[in-house]
Amino acid sequence: MNQQEYESFYDKVGKINGWDFSKLKYNSEGVTWDFYTEVIKKCDNKDILLDLGTGGGESVLKISSSLLLLIGIDLSSGMVETAQSNLKKSNVSNVNFFQMSSENIQFPSGFFDVISSRHAPFSSKEVFKVLKNEGHFLTQQVSEADKLNVKEAFGRGQAFNQSDGTLKEQYIRELRNAGFSEVKSYEYNAVDYYQRPEDLLFLLKHTPTIPNFGQDKKDFEILNGFIEKNKTEKGIMTNSKRFIIIAKK
Repeated sequence: MNQQEYESFYDKVGKINGWDFSKLKYNSEGVTWDFYTEVIKKCDNKDILLDLGTGGGESVLKISSSLLLLIGIDLSSGMVETAQSNLKKSNVSNVNFFQMSSENIQFPSGFFDVISSRHAPFSSKEVFKVLKNEGHFLTQQVSEADKLNVKEAFGRGQAFNQSDGTLKEQYIRELRNAGFSEVKSYEYNAVDYYQRPEDLLFLLKHTPTIPNFGQDKKDFEILNGFIEKNKTEKGIMTNSKRFIIIAKK
C-alpha cells in the first residue's frame, strides 16, 4: 500500500469507526510483546514522545502518564478528528494530535526523545532528523505472512506475492542508511482465534488484509468457506505475524 492509498483507506476507516477494534472478540496464542509496553520501557516521565500513524489515539492516551508530553500525528483527517474527540473525553492534559505526514514531520530537529510507529509507514530520514541523539525509535509492522491462510483462500491480499521478511529487511536497511547506530529486530507468529464470523468480517472490512473486500459477491462465499474450513473449538483460526524494530540514534 503506497502513501496515497494508505491515506485514502484509513481516512475512510476513521470516519466509520475511528480505528476502534475494542469490540472485536478474539484470542491470540504466541504473542511475545505488547508494543506500547516496549515503547514505555524506553521512556521516562521527562521525555517527549512522537507517535506516527496514531489513529484514534486510544493506545497513546493509555500511556500518557508515563511521559512529559506525547504528540500523535496521522495522515487521516478522520483519524485525527477521532483522536481529538477521544482526548476531550479523557482526563489527559499532556497529549496533542495533529494531521501530518510522516514523510514531512514538521517539528524541530532533535525534538523528540522517543518515536513510535505501530502498523504505519514512516521515513527513516525524517525519524532520524527529529529524534534526539541517543534517542530510540520503535516500530511494529505487519509481516508479509500475516493472515496467510485468509490470503490463500482469497488468492490475493496485502503483500501476498512478496517474500516474508521483505519489509523488515527494507526498514532495517533504510534505518542504518539514515544513520542509526544500533538497529535490532524481533518477530513472532501468533495463532489467532476469532470468536464469531462477524469479528472476522469486521477485520476484513476495516483493514487492507484483502484489498477491496466485499466489492465482489464471491468474497462472501469465499469467506463462508474459509470459516467452515478453519473453525475450531477455540474459534476461527488464522495468524498474526509481526516484527518489531528498535533503533538507537
